Amino acid sequence: MKKELAMGFWDGETCEYCGGNIAEKRVTLYRKVKANYVLIEDVPAGVCSQCGTRYYAANVLKTVEESVRGRRKAEREVLVPIYSLERVVSA
Repeated sequence: MKKELAMGFWDGETCEYCGGNIAEKRVTLYRKVKANYVLIEDVPAGVCSQCGTRYYAANVLKTVEESVRGRRKAEREVLVPIYSLERVVSA
């Protein structure tokens, strides 16, 4: 009996910008929603091995949208320090 290899969603896909191979990885998204920043961890994405361009499946984007619109409960909240270089660096 021959074992069949499971094909991943991004197997055989190439980057539309540089032609590099796309590999499935888990990434963190950073989004600004209204006046707040939101982090979404462990997002499945296809990532180009050469240029780093990220690709997302439609169902993943739908889940991200539901998360940032508050339809899903956040796992945790963190305090984020904010720094400004406005007074340090002159234009």
